Amino acid sequence: MENENLEFTHFNEAGRGKMVDVSEKKSNARVAIAKGAIAMKKETLQKIIDGQMKKGDVLGVAQIAGIMGVKRTADLIPMCHNIFISGSDINFEIDKENSRILIEATVKNTGQTGVEMEALTAVSVAALTIYDMCKAVDKEMTIESIYLAKKTGGKSGVFINPKCKEN
Repeated sequence: MENENLEFTHFNEAGRGKMVDVSEKKSNARVAIAKGAIAMKKETLQKIIDGQMKKGDVLGVAQIAGIMGVKRTADLIPMCHNIFISGSDINFEIDKENSRILIEATVKNTGQTGVEMEALTAVSVAALTIYDMCKAVDKEMTIESIYLAKKTGGKSGVFINPKCKEN
């Protein structure tokens, strides 16, 4: 993996945490795509598909929760900047063969700092919401492989995660 700067940027001279100063950076269009999954029993997945969960539309609620997570990322991750979000979307893919739901979040902005943390937070919150809405019938669900799949914009340009099969 090529990286021009392998130094940690969130520490001051005293070795304590700091928020990175982005005031000198140029604003530009940025996009981040994060992915993850939640695995469950086949019966649980079928209940979600059939709309039989007592708490309601699982994927509808998880989508809204993920978007809300995007908007609250700076409240959750101490060194994240409060940033203007231009757009956010979350998509779900049902993987019946492996009894899981694949989650993909795309977050966009035009600004001085990227939206990777916001996309990762969206996937995390969506997965946690699915767990919350289904835990009464399946406490064995597992949240799996949350990762940054792709990002564009900023000084470092395009990043495509080499560990991803598809991007």
